[in-house]
Amino acid sequence: MTYVGRFAPSPTGPLHFGSLVAAVASYCDARAAAGRWLVRMEDIDPLREMPGAARRILDQLAAYGFEWDGGVLFQSTRLEAYRAALDALRLGGKVFWCRCSRAELARIDSAVYPGTCRAFTAPRDDAAMRLRVADGVVEFYDRVFGPQREDVAETVGDFVVQRRDGLFAYQLAVVVDDAFQGVTDVVRGADLLDNTARQIALQRLLGLPTPRYMHLPLALNADGSKLSKQTHARELPTPADSGLLWQALAFLGQAVPPDMPPATCAEILRHGVRHWSAAAVPRSSSVRLA
Repeated sequence: MTYVGRFAPSPTGPLHFGSLVAAVASYCDARAAAGRWLVRMEDIDPLREMPGAARRILDQLAAYGFEWDGGVLFQSTRLEAYRAALDALRLGGKVFWCRCSRAELARIDSAVYPGTCRAFTAPRDDAAMRLRVADGVVEFYDRVFGPQREDVAETVGDFVVQRRDGLFAYQLAVVVDDAFQGVTDVVRGADLLDNTARQIALQRLLGLPTPRYMHLPLALNADGSKLSKQTHARELPTPADSGLLWQALAFLGQAVPPDMPPATCAEILRHGVRHWSAAAVPRSSSVRLA
């Protein structure tokens, strides 16, 4: 089977070093396997998006030497596919409508949804749609963190697949689009490791294939906070600072020249692909930057 990987940013702001780490890992893993590398823009939450961010992200990727296969898939063009998936779940009796507010759920001394609205099987206005999660353990193998197992009913409970405002949940959109694009391998940050069991549960209910997963350590600021758009991480400069690619490879435990010599972005990415070792990626949920 041809390897198909993807990099799927949300256009909530420009890329930063943490984004670069994920892009480099997914790109090198795909190209080292002579596979395809896709770019998908996860733009299904307009309220969180930054105007112009999608274009900025694509410009940054190009500036740092990334070449993707085919056109960019924008999730905002895929709403009918998500509706079809929800219809299939509804016809199978796998969802219910929930009118619990965030304030009501916050008063519950548990992170697990208590099943308050499970009896609501008919559509209701101003209600979220939740998946009726079955008991049982989901097991999978992560290429960095090894064997994983989670009982989603016990750790999360019935989770949202469509929000009260009508927007589709990330968990639903990502599994529908990974299947649509034929993704065989998902390489992403460790902050999404605890989403994986939920996504596999959805894949099974929808009859979709399950890709392989590899989760990467997160880059932390010096104060220990996650390097992210929310913590005002510095955006990747353009024109490109190619040295950041050396740093990203080193962060991922890859073999790099000790002096990280000046080179073009394309040259550094070729080096990364030639010497790529998934086994060398640190088995750590996060790494603090100096």
